[in-house]
Amino acid sequence: MDVHDPATRSRNMAAIRGSHTKPEIMIRKTLHAAGFRFRLHVRDLPGKPDLVFPKYQAVIFVNGCFWHHHDCHLFKWPATRDAFWREKIGRNVENDAMSVTRLQAMGWRVATVWECALRGKNRLAPTVVTERLTAWLKSDNETLTVRGE
Repeated sequence: MDVHDPATRSRNMAAIRGSHTKPEIMIRKTLHAAGFRFRLHVRDLPGKPDLVFPKYQAVIFVNGCFWHHHDCHLFKWPATRDAFWREKIGRNVENDAMSVTRLQAMGWRVATVWECALRGKNRLAPTVVTERLTAWLKSDNETLTVRGE
């Protein structure tokens, strides 16, 4: 049973941001301090990547573990409205995969930073995340996934 009435639950869900989240801002600040310049949420690219590095032909997605169904300690299926959530999150996962495929077909390199890499019991130090992203941006590697350990 939900502990909130429908109006309160609706207000709470509407307050969840899809961009400019704390993990995303943390990544932006550390990469900017490391000297990287980027564009934010470019609408012309599939999936509207969080960070776009035209100079490196690379994009970074900063994904929340719940909304994008990452199999880690931060993800737990909601106890109510099971069918709704499985369909909703399943669509998110399908859209993510399609966006990555389309970006790679366009010649973009794709990195994904999962929320659990930045918060939770298995998080990495911010410097470790930045080092991995910096090394990837300067390399020729097609993909990178950064997750908690």
